[in-house]
Amino acid sequence: MTAARPRPPLFRALGANDPPAEVAVDGGVFTRTEIYKHDSWAATALYSGPVGQIVCKFNRTQPILGVSTQWLGRRLAAREHRALTRLADLDAIPKPLGPVYAGGKLHRNAVARKYIPGHPLASDEVVGPHFFPVLRATLRAMHDRGIAYVDLHKRENVIVGRDGRPYLVDFQICFDATHPRVRWIPGVDRVFDALCAGDRYHLDKHAFRTAGCAGDAAKPEIPAWLQMHRLVAVPFRQLRRRMLVSKGIRLGRGSVATEVFAEDAVRRESRSRAA
Repeated sequence: MTAARPRPPLFRALGANDPPAEVAVDGGVFTRTEIYKHDSWAATALYSGPVGQIVCKFNRTQPILGVSTQWLGRRLAAREHRALTRLADLDAIPKPLGPVYAGGKLHRNAVARKYIPGHPLASDEVVGPHFFPVLRATLRAMHDRGIAYVDLHKRENVIVGRDGRPYLVDFQICFDATHPRVRWIPGVDRVFDALCAGDRYHLDKHAFRTAGCAGDAAKPEIPAWLQMHRLVAVPFRQLRRRMLVSKGIRLGRGSVATEVFAEDAVRRESRSRAA
């Protein structure tokens, strides 16, 4: 069978580069020990130092057909840091850290946070009875503060901590309805409410599909706006997969698991199914 090819620089957030081998955060020096993922939008890595472990995400800087994306990487990092800071008092949210330096240079496209010991929620996971109620309470608190998570359709963004508690990571595309740049936009409240409804639906979907958590609950009903969104998103995702297959980056039907370097959650699930 033909092997997949590594992603070319265009399809990697940092191009031909990997996350820095060493970073300085909050006065401490940390060495890279693992790369969780490196896709088109960000490269995320685990770092270790004398004071413990941290996670650094480096958002896109690789140009697209000669067009700079430096501004995008900085904006995504600033959005995530703002969200983590505003939610830092919630137990299910990892604590943010300070600016990221590498080679004596400030990386404005990067955001650092505390490491949460645990693993991504798997499709066959068995969790405790309080797992999803805690997540629901966390979502309510986020929504009350004007922040919609938006990315909860990805099960791998939910971390099962070693303590059995849930944690939410990856606030790259969250929506902050209180941000000065968006709160004045007409209709922003309706958009926010729709995104919050999407958050609740995806959480209920994960709970329904998780062994022992659904109880007698009915299958959650997908919001109407999300059904409309899927009319566009699903064909786009299929087109993207076909394009990656045509480039030899993925194989077969374009599953991310066929990539040379699949993200950490996919690698873990593949190993679990093979065991």
